[in-house]
Amino acid sequence: MDLTVVAYVIYLLVSVALTVWVARTLSRNGKVFLADVLHGNEKLADAVNHLLVVGFYLVNLGFVALYLQDDGSIADARGVFEALSQRLGVVLLVLGAMHLGNVYALNKFRRRGLMDREGQPPVAPQGYAGPQNPYTTPAAGH
Repeated sequence: MDLTVVAYVIYLLVSVALTVWVARTLSRNGKVFLADVLHGNEKLADAVNHLLVVGFYLVNLGFVALYLQDDGSIADARGVFEALSQRLGVVLLVLGAMHLGNVYALNKFRRRGLMDREGQPPVAPQGYAGPQNPYTTPAAGH
């Protein structure tokens, strides 16, 4: 069997396994952030989480497929390892960048949700008190 084909098979198996592992990790842990951002709406958090995971798969698996193409052929075992290390290294960097992008976006949404909650007063105001006149207000202790 041609060593280039062997390298392709190993690359695809490892890349797809890494993509699935990162997507599952993001899905499981991102659900907590989304539930917080969406004020405890678990059903909406699950739906958004699923959409994010599908997008993650599409982008990463599309990149893995596009990066499969190679112009050279691999002649020996050393070439297999060199090709795999280069390809898998780039895939890992892309997965890491996508992971950081997801974490950044989730954190930004979470902060916005926290600011929305903190911006509302806990009790509705009863009226406007206005500034106090120091000459008509009794002093403390009198």
